[in-house]
Amino acid sequence: MSEQDNGLASSPSDWPKALFAVALLFSIFQIFTAAFHPVSTQVLRAVHVGFLLLLVFISFPGLGKGRPWQPLAWLLGLAGMATAIYQWYFEADLIQRSGDMTTNDMIVGLTLIVLVFEAARRVMGIALPIICALFLAYGMLGQYLPGDLMHRGYGLDQIVNQLSFGTEGLYGTPTYVSATYIFLFILFGAFLEQAGMIKLFTDFAMGLFGHKVGGPAKVSVVSSALMGTITGSGVANVVTTGQFTIPLMKRFGYRPAFAGGVEATSSMGSQIMPPIMGAVAFIMAETINVPFIEVAKAALIPALLYFGSVFWMVHLEAKRANLRGLPKDECPNPWKAVRERWFLLIPLFILIYLLFSGRTPLFSGTVGLALTAMVILGSAIILRVSSKVMRFAFWIAMGVLSAGFFQLGIGVVFGVIAALVA
Repeated sequence: MSEQDNGLASSPSDWPKALFAVALLFSIFQIFTAAFHPVSTQVLRAVHVGFLLLLVFISFPGLGKGRPWQPLAWLLGLAGMATAIYQWYFEADLIQRSGDMTTNDMIVGLTLIVLVFEAARRVMGIALPIICALFLAYGMLGQYLPGDLMHRGYGLDQIVNQLSFGTEGLYGTPTYVSATYIFLFILFGAFLEQAGMIKLFTDFAMGLFGHKVGGPAKVSVVSSALMGTITGSGVANVVTTGQFTIPLMKRFGYRPAFAGGVEATSSMGSQIMPPIMGAVAFIMAETINVPFIEVAKAALIPALLYFGSVFWMVHLEAKRANLRGLPKDECPNPWKAVRERWFLLIPLFILIYLLFSGRTPLFSGTVGLALTAMVILGSAIILRVSSKVMRFAFWIAMGVLSAGFFQLGIGVVFGVIAALVA
């Protein structure tokens, strides 16, 4: 289903103002909690789910296509947020009476379960809610089943308590990972993309391989591998690099199906390309209780083998079909691209350094996000300065301020940004 079918525009500037405001508040909440940890993990998970429910209901229609009916969308979305506020406001009481639910607890818990099922139906289709409903029914009615399928059965209050309260059920490990690592790293990648990292990667790949045999397809593979270091998402990779590489491959004689296959196959490798990788990598680290960097280390060689094999198959296909590359004068200079945008690599290198030095993914992602904001703002300012001496002094100052951030915390970065803007 396309974004347009769901009522979503491809650009945030085309979103309804209310949707943009909710997404902005969601991002601010996530960044603030990642930096300062003002709430407990239970509240963080609950508010995270509440924001997601609100965004889903005001973005995806209940039936058919087009935009959702706004009165019902806001009613359901705000009901989702209300369940989060309930858990926040009554957090101490819920902990004290853990397992002993009141009538209000039961109403809030049932409401949350129904809203999550409906949100899943709108986003994923009817199959997933049906499967989940069958498992819930098995939990409630297991005592009536024959043979090995039979169990003692669980009451409705037990199921609601397990699913809707505490750090299990709907607020289990996947939700915790989504509320901390995944959101932060997705935001980090989005910041770098908007800063111009896509052009840096595509120009670099085009300059190195665009003029060689099978150049356009090799550019697709290499640029997808590079983009994988900051996105960790196959879909995001296809959307960003595919809109450039697929038409380029078709222009130089690749069959449309093969061009799409090369881009899709290359982009899927993003999910195992360190340092960010896909959501499963974070869930894996939490589940088996190992540092995330150990998962990243284990993924490095398979990722290189994956992209290397795709690159080699592209080369063989290009040789077989006698597919030439672009004229060399049409390819950008890869080293010029690096010289012009080298500063965009700073947050990525710092992120990798922090991860390998034993810092947590949450701290590393927060630092990377803060540095990306500094680089975006700093580059916008310094590009207006013609003096090389001033530019040199500026970047030294940025380095000193970044070092200060590692010692003093994120408040330093916010202070620097405020000073630069002033």
